[in-house]
Amino acid sequence: MNSAPKNFVPSGLVDCTLTPFDSNNNIDLETFARIVEFLIKHNASSICVNLHLAESLNLSLEERKQLAAVAVEASNQRVPVIVNVSTPGTDHAVELAKHAENSGADAIMAIPPYYWKPPQEGVEAHFRVILSATGLPFIGYNSPMIMDGVGIAPETLMRLMDDYPQFVGLKDASHNWEIFLELGRAARSRNRDFGMFVGTEWVIPSLTLGGTACMSVFGGVAPNFVKRLYDLTKAGNLEEALKLQYIYSELYQTTKVEYPAPTKAMWEIMGRPIGGPRLPNRPVSAARRQEIEALLNKFGFLDSEPQGW
Repeated sequence: MNSAPKNFVPSGLVDCTLTPFDSNNNIDLETFARIVEFLIKHNASSICVNLHLAESLNLSLEERKQLAAVAVEASNQRVPVIVNVSTPGTDHAVELAKHAENSGADAIMAIPPYYWKPPQEGVEAHFRVILSATGLPFIGYNSPMIMDGVGIAPETLMRLMDDYPQFVGLKDASHNWEIFLELGRAARSRNRDFGMFVGTEWVIPSLTLGGTACMSVFGGVAPNFVKRLYDLTKAGNLEEALKLQYIYSELYQTTKVEYPAPTKAMWEIMGRPIGGPRLPNRPVSAARRQEIEALLNKFGFLDSEPQGW
Protein backbone atom coordinates (compact mmCIF):
# COMPACT_ATOMS: atom_id res chain seq x y z
CA MET A 1 0.00 0.00 0.00
CA ASN A 2 1.33 3.46 -0.92
CA SER A 3 1.86 6.18 1.69
CA ALA A 4 1.98 9.13 -0.73
CA PRO A 5 -0.81 10.68 -2.81
CA LYS A 6 -0.97 10.16 -6.57
CA ASN A 7 0.20 13.75 -7.09
CA PHE A 8 3.22 13.17 -4.82
CA VAL A 9 6.00 15.72 -5.37
CA PRO A 10 9.29 15.21 -3.49
CA SER A 11 10.08 17.84 -0.89
CA GLY A 12 12.54 18.23 1.96
CA LEU A 13 15.44 15.79 2.21
CA VAL A 14 15.22 12.71 0.00
CA ASP A 15 17.65 10.28 1.59
CA CYS A 16 19.43 7.72 -0.60
CA THR A 17 20.12 4.21 0.63
CA LEU A 18 23.31 2.22 0.16
CA THR A 19 23.44 -1.53 -0.39
CA PRO A 20 25.10 -3.54 2.40
CA PHE A 21 26.97 -6.73 1.48
CA ASP A 22 28.06 -9.53 3.78
CA SER A 23 31.41 -11.32 3.72
CA ASN A 24 30.13 -13.64 0.98
CA ASN A 25 29.21 -10.72 -1.30
CA ASN A 26 25.49 -11.27 -0.77
CA ILE A 27 23.04 -8.48 0.02
CA ASP A 28 22.46 -8.19 3.76
CA LEU A 29 18.75 -7.46 3.83
CA GLU A 30 18.61 -7.24 7.62
CA THR A 31 21.20 -4.47 7.64
CA PHE A 32 19.45 -2.80 4.71
CA ALA A 33 16.27 -2.58 6.79
CA ARG A 34 18.35 -0.95 9.55
CA ILE A 35 19.63 1.60 7.01
CA VAL A 36 16.06 2.50 6.07
CA GLU A 37 15.10 2.76 9.74
CA PHE A 38 18.06 5.00 10.54
CA LEU A 39 17.34 7.38 7.66
CA ILE A 40 13.67 7.68 8.60
CA LYS A 41 14.61 8.32 12.23
CA HIS A 42 16.96 11.13 11.17
CA ASN A 43 15.18 13.68 8.98
CA ALA A 44 14.32 11.83 5.76
CA SER A 45 11.16 13.18 4.14
CA SER A 46 11.31 10.29 1.68
CA ILE A 47 13.63 7.42 0.76
CA CYS A 48 15.09 6.64 -2.66
CA VAL A 49 16.46 3.15 -3.27
CA ASN A 50 18.67 1.54 -5.91
CA LEU A 51 20.44 4.67 -7.11
CA HIS A 52 24.07 4.60 -8.25
CA LEU A 53 25.09 5.23 -4.63
CA ALA A 54 23.46 1.85 -3.93
CA GLU A 55 25.59 0.24 -6.65
CA SER A 56 22.55 -0.42 -8.79
CA LEU A 57 24.80 -1.17 -11.76
CA ASN A 58 26.30 -4.10 -9.82
CA LEU A 59 22.96 -5.56 -8.74
CA SER A 60 20.81 -8.10 -10.55
CA LEU A 61 17.20 -7.27 -11.30
CA GLU A 62 16.12 -9.73 -8.63
CA GLU A 63 18.37 -8.10 -6.05
CA ARG A 64 16.96 -4.69 -6.93
CA LYS A 65 13.45 -6.06 -6.50
CA GLN A 66 14.37 -7.46 -3.09
CA LEU A 67 15.74 -4.11 -1.94
CA ALA A 68 12.67 -2.23 -3.18
CA ALA A 69 10.33 -4.61 -1.38
CA VAL A 70 12.28 -4.46 1.88
CA ALA A 71 12.39 -0.65 1.72
CA VAL A 72 8.61 -0.48 1.40
CA GLU A 73 8.13 -2.96 4.22
CA ALA A 74 10.66 -1.30 6.52
CA SER A 75 9.31 2.20 5.91
CA ASN A 76 5.84 0.96 6.83
CA GLN A 77 4.15 3.98 5.17
CA ARG A 78 5.97 6.46 7.44
CA VAL A 79 7.65 8.17 4.47
CA PRO A 80 7.25 7.76 0.70
CA VAL A 81 9.56 5.30 -1.05
CA ILE A 82 10.94 6.19 -4.48
CA VAL A 83 12.40 3.33 -6.52
CA ASN A 84 15.02 3.99 -9.16
CA VAL A 85 14.25 1.70 -12.12
CA SER A 86 17.01 2.94 -14.44
CA THR A 87 18.56 0.32 -16.72
CA PRO A 88 20.15 0.34 -20.19
CA GLY A 89 17.22 -1.63 -21.60
CA THR A 90 13.66 -0.33 -21.60
CA ASP A 91 12.12 -3.74 -20.96
CA HIS A 92 14.17 -4.21 -17.79
CA ALA A 93 13.17 -0.77 -16.55
CA VAL A 94 9.52 -1.63 -17.14
CA GLU A 95 9.95 -4.90 -15.22
CA LEU A 96 11.39 -3.02 -12.25
CA ALA A 97 8.70 -0.33 -12.47
CA LYS A 98 5.88 -2.86 -12.39
CA HIS A 99 7.49 -4.64 -9.46
CA ALA A 100 7.82 -1.34 -7.59
CA GLU A 101 4.13 -0.63 -8.07
CA ASN A 102 3.14 -4.13 -6.97
CA SER A 103 5.38 -3.83 -3.90
CA GLY A 104 3.66 -0.65 -2.76
CA ALA A 105 6.28 1.94 -3.71
CA ASP A 106 5.12 5.55 -3.95
CA ALA A 107 7.02 6.70 -7.04
CA ILE A 108 9.57 5.55 -9.60
CA MET A 109 12.58 7.30 -11.09
CA ALA A 110 14.44 6.70 -14.35
CA ILE A 111 17.40 8.10 -16.24
CA PRO A 112 17.98 7.95 -20.02
CA PRO A 113 19.41 4.57 -21.10
CA TYR A 114 23.04 3.86 -20.25
CA TYR A 115 25.70 3.25 -22.91
CA TRP A 116 23.50 3.48 -26.02
CA LYS A 117 23.54 7.28 -26.34
CA PRO A 118 20.12 7.53 -28.01
CA PRO A 119 18.99 10.82 -29.58
CA GLN A 120 16.21 12.74 -27.86
CA GLU A 121 13.61 10.77 -29.84
CA GLY A 122 15.00 7.58 -28.32
CA VAL A 123 15.14 9.05 -24.83
CA GLU A 124 11.52 10.15 -25.19
CA ALA A 125 10.40 6.74 -26.46
CA HIS A 126 12.18 5.05 -23.55
CA PHE A 127 10.40 7.25 -21.01
CA ARG A 128 7.02 6.88 -22.71
CA VAL A 129 7.11 3.11 -22.35
CA ILE A 130 8.09 3.34 -18.67
CA LEU A 131 5.47 6.01 -17.96
CA SER A 132 2.80 3.86 -19.59
CA ALA A 133 3.72 0.76 -17.56
CA THR A 134 2.39 1.90 -14.16
CA GLY A 135 0.12 4.43 -12.51
CA LEU A 136 2.86 5.61 -10.14
CA PRO A 137 4.16 9.18 -10.01
CA PHE A 138 7.26 9.36 -12.19
CA ILE A 139 10.46 11.31 -11.58
CA GLY A 140 12.91 11.87 -14.40
CA TYR A 141 16.62 11.74 -13.74
CA ASN A 142 18.90 14.00 -15.76
CA SER A 143 22.62 13.33 -15.48
CA PRO A 144 24.45 14.02 -18.74
CA MET A 145 27.84 13.67 -17.03
CA ILE A 146 27.06 10.08 -16.07
CA MET A 147 25.31 9.50 -19.37
CA ASP A 148 28.25 10.78 -21.41
CA GLY A 149 26.31 13.73 -22.76
CA VAL A 150 22.84 12.15 -23.01
CA GLY A 151 20.38 14.12 -20.93
CA ILE A 152 16.76 15.21 -21.05
CA ALA A 153 16.13 18.24 -23.26
CA PRO A 154 13.57 20.82 -22.07
CA GLU A 155 11.47 20.17 -25.18
CA THR A 156 11.40 16.44 -24.45
CA LEU A 157 10.39 17.13 -20.85
CA MET A 158 7.48 19.34 -21.94
CA ARG A 159 6.17 16.81 -24.46
CA LEU A 160 6.24 14.04 -21.88
CA MET A 161 4.51 16.20 -19.29
CA ASP A 162 1.80 17.11 -21.80
CA ASP A 163 0.93 13.43 -22.26
CA TYR A 164 1.66 12.03 -18.80
CA PRO A 165 0.31 14.01 -15.82
CA GLN A 166 2.06 11.54 -13.49
CA PHE A 167 5.42 13.02 -14.54
CA VAL A 168 5.72 14.98 -11.29
CA GLY A 169 9.39 15.78 -10.82
CA LEU A 170 12.95 15.79 -12.06
CA LYS A 171 16.25 15.07 -10.37
CA ASP A 172 19.00 17.01 -12.12
CA ALA A 173 22.55 15.83 -11.45
CA SER A 174 24.17 17.84 -14.23
CA HIS A 175 25.75 20.22 -11.68
CA ASN A 176 25.11 22.85 -14.32
CA TRP A 177 22.78 25.52 -13.02
CA GLU A 178 21.89 26.80 -16.47
CA ILE A 179 20.56 23.33 -17.29
CA PHE A 180 18.75 23.19 -13.95
CA LEU A 181 17.06 26.54 -14.62
CA GLU A 182 16.09 25.72 -18.18
CA LEU A 183 14.59 22.39 -17.21
CA GLY A 184 12.73 24.08 -14.35
CA ARG A 185 11.47 26.83 -16.64
CA ALA A 186 10.21 24.28 -19.15
CA ALA A 187 8.53 22.10 -16.53
CA ARG A 188 6.88 24.96 -14.66
CA SER A 189 5.38 26.21 -17.92
CA ARG A 190 3.33 23.01 -17.81
CA ASN A 191 2.90 22.47 -14.07
CA ARG A 192 3.77 25.16 -11.55
CA ASP A 193 3.97 22.55 -8.79
CA PHE A 194 6.49 20.38 -10.65
CA GLY A 195 9.22 19.08 -8.35
CA MET A 196 12.81 20.05 -9.12
CA PHE A 197 15.75 18.85 -7.08
CA VAL A 198 19.42 18.05 -7.39
CA GLY A 199 21.55 15.03 -6.71
CA THR A 200 23.48 15.26 -3.41
CA GLU A 201 23.50 18.18 -1.00
CA TRP A 202 23.98 21.21 -3.24
CA VAL A 203 21.30 22.74 -1.06
CA ILE A 204 21.81 26.48 -1.55
CA PRO A 205 21.78 26.51 -5.35
CA SER A 206 18.95 23.98 -5.50
CA LEU A 207 16.55 25.71 -3.12
CA THR A 208 17.35 29.26 -4.25
CA LEU A 209 16.88 28.34 -7.93
CA GLY A 210 13.43 26.84 -7.57
CA GLY A 211 14.17 23.44 -6.11
CA THR A 212 11.55 21.70 -3.97
CA ALA A 213 13.82 19.08 -2.40
CA CYS A 214 17.39 17.88 -2.08
CA MET A 215 18.80 14.41 -2.55
CA SER A 216 20.89 13.49 0.49
CA VAL A 217 23.89 11.20 0.41
CA PHE A 218 25.27 12.32 3.79
CA GLY A 219 21.98 11.86 5.66
CA GLY A 220 23.29 8.50 6.82
CA VAL A 221 26.63 9.94 7.89
CA ALA A 222 25.90 13.35 9.41
CA PRO A 223 22.14 13.87 9.53
CA ASN A 224 22.31 16.80 11.97
CA PHE A 225 24.68 18.68 9.68
CA VAL A 226 22.56 18.03 6.60
CA LYS A 227 19.37 19.13 8.33
CA ARG A 228 21.00 22.33 9.59
CA LEU A 229 22.24 23.17 6.09
CA TYR A 230 18.76 22.57 4.70
CA ASP A 231 16.97 24.51 7.45
CA LEU A 232 19.30 27.51 7.24
CA THR A 233 18.87 27.69 3.48
CA LYS A 234 15.11 27.29 3.69
CA ALA A 235 14.98 30.10 6.27
CA GLY A 236 16.97 32.40 3.99
CA ASN A 237 20.01 32.57 6.28
CA LEU A 238 22.39 32.13 3.39
CA GLU A 239 25.44 33.59 5.12
CA GLU A 240 25.42 30.83 7.74
CA ALA A 241 24.26 28.22 5.25
CA LEU A 242 27.19 28.99 2.96
CA LYS A 243 29.65 28.06 5.71
CA LEU A 244 28.07 24.61 5.83
CA GLN A 245 27.83 24.39 2.05
CA TYR A 246 31.60 24.86 1.89
CA ILE A 247 32.04 22.00 4.36
CA TYR A 248 29.81 19.83 2.22
CA SER A 249 31.83 20.72 -0.87
CA GLU A 250 35.02 19.55 0.83
CA LEU A 251 33.33 16.31 1.85
CA TYR A 252 32.05 15.81 -1.69
CA GLN A 253 35.55 16.09 -3.15
CA THR A 254 36.52 13.14 -0.95
CA THR A 255 33.49 10.94 -1.52
CA LYS A 256 33.32 11.30 -5.30
CA VAL A 257 36.68 9.55 -5.76
CA GLU A 258 36.07 5.79 -6.20
CA TYR A 259 32.43 6.38 -5.29
CA PRO A 260 30.70 4.90 -3.29
CA ALA A 261 33.52 3.29 -1.27
CA PRO A 262 34.35 6.46 0.75
CA THR A 263 30.69 6.89 1.71
CA LYS A 264 30.53 3.30 2.92
CA ALA A 265 33.70 3.90 4.92
CA MET A 266 32.04 6.94 6.54
CA TRP A 267 29.08 4.83 7.62
CA GLU A 268 31.49 2.38 9.27
CA ILE A 269 33.45 5.17 10.98
CA MET A 270 30.19 6.49 12.40
CA GLY A 271 29.45 3.06 13.90
CA ARG A 272 27.13 1.79 11.18
CA PRO A 273 29.12 -0.83 9.22
CA ILE A 274 27.51 -1.90 5.94
CA GLY A 275 30.37 -3.76 4.27
CA GLY A 276 32.47 -2.77 1.29
CA PRO A 277 31.40 -2.27 -2.32
CA ARG A 278 31.19 -4.91 -5.01
CA LEU A 279 33.87 -5.23 -7.64
CA PRO A 280 34.97 -3.48 -9.72
CA ASN A 281 34.58 -0.94 -6.89
CA ARG A 282 36.99 -1.59 -4.04
CA PRO A 283 37.01 -0.73 -0.34
CA VAL A 284 39.14 2.25 0.64
CA SER A 285 42.65 1.49 1.86
CA ALA A 286 43.55 1.67 5.55
CA ALA A 287 45.44 4.91 4.91
CA ARG A 288 42.52 6.44 3.04
CA ARG A 289 40.16 5.43 5.83
CA GLN A 290 42.35 7.29 8.31
CA GLU A 291 42.22 10.38 6.09
CA ILE A 292 38.42 10.16 5.91
CA GLU A 293 38.12 9.75 9.67
CA ALA A 294 40.39 12.77 10.18
CA LEU A 295 38.16 14.80 7.86
CA LEU A 296 35.03 13.83 9.78
CA ASN A 297 36.80 14.71 13.01
CA LYS A 298 37.93 18.06 11.58
CA PHE A 299 34.30 19.06 11.12
CA GLY A 300 33.28 17.76 14.54
CA PHE A 301 31.06 15.01 13.21
CA LEU A 302 32.52 12.35 15.50
CA ASP A 303 31.13 14.26 18.47
CA SER A 304 28.05 16.02 17.07
CA GLU A 305 26.47 13.25 14.99
CA PRO A 306 24.77 9.96 15.92
CA GLN A 307 27.11 7.07 16.67
CA GLY A 308 25.86 3.58 15.87
CA TRP A 309 22.37 2.69 14.82
